[in-house]
Amino acid sequence: MSPINPSPVSSCVDPCDIGSTPYREALSAILNSIEPTTDTEQLPIRSALGRIAAEDVRATADVPISRNSAMDGYACRISDLNASNTIELELIGTSAAGKPFHGSVQAGQCVRILTGAVVPDQLNVVVMQEECTVAENKIIVKGNHKADQFIRQAGEDLARGEVAISKGQSIQASELGVLASVGCSEISVFRNPTVAFFSTGDELRGIGEPLGEGDVYDSNRYSLFGLLISAGATPIDMGVVRDDFSSTVSALKNAADAADFVITTAGASVGDSDFVRLALEKLGELRLWKVAMKPGRPLAFGKIDSSWFFGLPGNPVSVLVTFDKFVRPALGKFSGDKHRNPVRLLARSAQPIRKSVGRLEFQRGVLTVDKNGDASVASTGNQSSGVLTSMSRANCYIVLPLECGDLPAGSKVWVEPFDTHMLEAG
Repeated sequence: MSPINPSPVSSCVDPCDIGSTPYREALSAILNSIEPTTDTEQLPIRSALGRIAAEDVRATADVPISRNSAMDGYACRISDLNASNTIELELIGTSAAGKPFHGSVQAGQCVRILTGAVVPDQLNVVVMQEECTVAENKIIVKGNHKADQFIRQAGEDLARGEVAISKGQSIQASELGVLASVGCSEISVFRNPTVAFFSTGDELRGIGEPLGEGDVYDSNRYSLFGLLISAGATPIDMGVVRDDFSSTVSALKNAADAADFVITTAGASVGDSDFVRLALEKLGELRLWKVAMKPGRPLAFGKIDSSWFFGLPGNPVSVLVTFDKFVRPALGKFSGDKHRNPVRLLARSAQPIRKSVGRLEFQRGVLTVDKNGDASVASTGNQSSGVLTSMSRANCYIVLPLECGDLPAGSKVWVEPFDTHMLEAG
């Protein structure tokens, strides 16, 4: 069975999505609107983890600075080693890591060498200790060796003057090691975005408050806080705003004054109590509203003064998905990071999939890879955008294009793993 093509097709639109912007078009419009910040700060490299480099960092010396051994063994001349016979060499000293051998090595002589130790200039081959026999101050070496074997050359990793970390590169654990290897103690990075966020709704209650009929605890602000921290942003939690036009206008104005980005949840739809869109249009501009995807259709994007605005839906799964698909890339663009399309792979559906034609869907699934490397995916169950556990139980999205309808078990579908370390082995 052929895999489902994940590319949207504009000719197949559900009536409820007429006027909605296709997903990729919406994402492109958002990313094309946002200019990366030019603000930078100088940080110790350990504090720069997860940040974006604002400058090139070059090696000030070769890395490694000297030829060194990749093995414990004996440093010799290749000209002393006969390819077919066993050779006896005089052992005249030791080169250890941090304690190089400084003597002169003549023909027929060798030096005991340890991993990481400098290889004396006159020598050009390291023989593993397992291939040598030691007798007093002599070693017996079997033939068949190659010049430069088990020797790391000076500058093998980085040559002096070579770019070690590039401007715009994300600094992760390996980059911290690279920076340390060139002796860099501080680096200039782009400033993280500040994000003010609040929830809207008369029914929302804080943790610890009693719930009345129809009330719910405000989970969205906690999800958003975690999402913003994971995205490297500085969150400003502005609480809950009640369903009132003037209160919404005031909250949006205060949020825009305080942050680079403003995020709201709920209130951006078309209900009688949805005031966010009206307040945005009073204060700033609405650039995008409604995306042909599920969950997350009633997404709003715009600007208030110099702050970018995202009005996310109120349903908790929709908050997580729209943040992942739109807000996270936007925050990355602001911070100087390069946008990367998520990794997708094919998997067989372990059960039938229900889907209506006309909308791109990101269903939640559990991806399993068996011992043969074959991938299968099972639904987390109820795919309602109000069922938050459908996200907490999932390790991937099942990506279903808008032209796709119901699928039988065994169909090949595209999946996007949240994190490859989360995959379950069958």
